[in-house]
Amino acid sequence: MVKWIDISVDNRQLKLYDASMLLKTYPIAVGKILTPTPTGNYIIVNKEVNPGGPFGVLWMGLSKPHYGIHGTNDPSSIGKAVSHGCVRMYNEDVTELSSMVSIGTNVYIHP
Repeated sequence: MVKWIDISVDNRQLKLYDASMLLKTYPIAVGKILTPTPTGNYIIVNKEVNPGGPFGVLWMGLSKPHYGIHGTNDPSSIGKAVSHGCVRMYNEDVTELSSMVSIGTNVYIHP
């Protein structure tokens, strides 16, 4: 199994794949104009449960420092371009996603 994550900033969707098979699609919030979500290829480098503050119930850090995929304390933000560049998910979605991916999982972020 080669799981990887595909994030479309423009579509505000995160898709989890196993090789070429789509496993799950999640709605997300992305960075605003002044603090856009960085595009490129990254990997998940760490996970933290209950990081506190605006990060919801879980943080998965990316290989680009200071950026990650995390939950939110503001569910109404999902589907919008409102973050400081991170990818926000509903808390239950980020918990489910985290249970299906490991540290070292590839994350491809594109427009």
